[in-house]
Amino acid sequence: MSVHPIEFRYYSEEMRSLFTEEAKLRNWLEVEAALALAHAELGRIPRPAAAEIAEKATTAHVKLDRVKEIENEIHHDLMAMVKALTEVCGADSGKFIHLGATSYDIEDTALALQLSRAMGIIEDDLLSVRDTLAGLAERTKRLVCVGRTHGQHAVPTTYGLKFAIHACEFQRHVERLRQARSRVRAGKMTGAVGTQASFGARAGELQRLVMARLGIDSAPVSNQVIQRDRHAEAVFVLALAAASGEKMAREIRNLQRTEIGEISEPFSAKQVGSSTMPQKRNPHKSERICSLARIVRALVAPALENIPLEHERDLTNSAAERVIFPESFILTDYLLRQLKDVLAGLVFFEDRIAENLRMTGGLIMCEQVMIKMVERGMGRQDAHEILRVAAQEAFAGRAPLKRVLENNPRVMAVITGAELDMALDPSNYIGTAAEQVENALAALRGR
Repeated sequence: MSVHPIEFRYYSEEMRSLFTEEAKLRNWLEVEAALALAHAELGRIPRPAAAEIAEKATTAHVKLDRVKEIENEIHHDLMAMVKALTEVCGADSGKFIHLGATSYDIEDTALALQLSRAMGIIEDDLLSVRDTLAGLAERTKRLVCVGRTHGQHAVPTTYGLKFAIHACEFQRHVERLRQARSRVRAGKMTGAVGTQASFGARAGELQRLVMARLGIDSAPVSNQVIQRDRHAEAVFVLALAAASGEKMAREIRNLQRTEIGEISEPFSAKQVGSSTMPQKRNPHKSERICSLARIVRALVAPALENIPLEHERDLTNSAAERVIFPESFILTDYLLRQLKDVLAGLVFFEDRIAENLRMTGGLIMCEQVMIKMVERGMGRQDAHEILRVAAQEAFAGRAPLKRVLENNPRVMAVITGAELDMALDPSNYIGTAAEQVENALAALRGR
């Protein structure tokens, strides 16, 4: 029976399949095969023995149930795999399995394979979200809306600029992930404390051969383990991506509020929003993204705490990593896929967008009127004070700003009625927003 939601609810099959017990066993066996073949290439074990080890080092021969049965007896999971592989190989071959290696030569090298593959999936997710955001930025680059700071109406902006900002943020996550992946893709064959004494005089060449066969890099130095700063960095990059996912999802949630109502998550014909309130159209996917992002961020702390292991290593990282890695990768993958789906189906209510632009009766245009007055010769501070007082009067009297300004001789002495109308039009005050979107999209296309 499943217990953890990453097993039955919050997952994609593609990512989850990398973190099953059988997948872990396959990775271990892959490394054992590479080690045997490298030994043979250096003349340290007979080639027929290495060939048989490599042939039998698959889950078609080494069964997970048998490995677990042995582990229940000896209480060592990696050695249980070694014994199970030895059982399916002939006596002449089995005696060479795991020659010179310590457990974490196999486990950390296999971990590099696992995490590198998982980071490849995350990269695809990030690119998909980025490209969806870029498409939205292109589509809405001139869709004028209220800009909000401190939760209050500020000055006009565009939806295109909003989406372009998020698209560029996800591009930075792609770049960070690629850098972190290059550091995670490192394995080792260095023995019990990192000296490689158990591998003989050609140990460096042996390690190079193993890693080349597996398609990953060799750690330049190590003790019994690959140093955990590499893995903590990977988890931190996932947390950054999850936080940006929450940032986007929270924006959608706020803009979907009944009082704002500018955009909405997609809502299918048969979808139910509430078990008791039939009218509800809750942004539940965006809320789910925000919720899961909290878990991913929380996993950074134990990943960082795994870095200071004692001396040449202790085992305090092991149990935590059995939780940290599957949770952080599976949940980040899932929430990014959810975010992409929400963005791809986003609904825009342009009538409400326009209505909200008019909501304050022109107050959001105070800055532009002030600037126009300065252009006509008034001092900036004087213009600011005139507009500040006028805005307070308009707000208190629930009057349109235009009416208040038209009755102010100091304003009308420096700008005409036609100029005031133009200054109060939100579409005339988006600056270089559309140009910035176009430049951002051109830069993203170049990546």
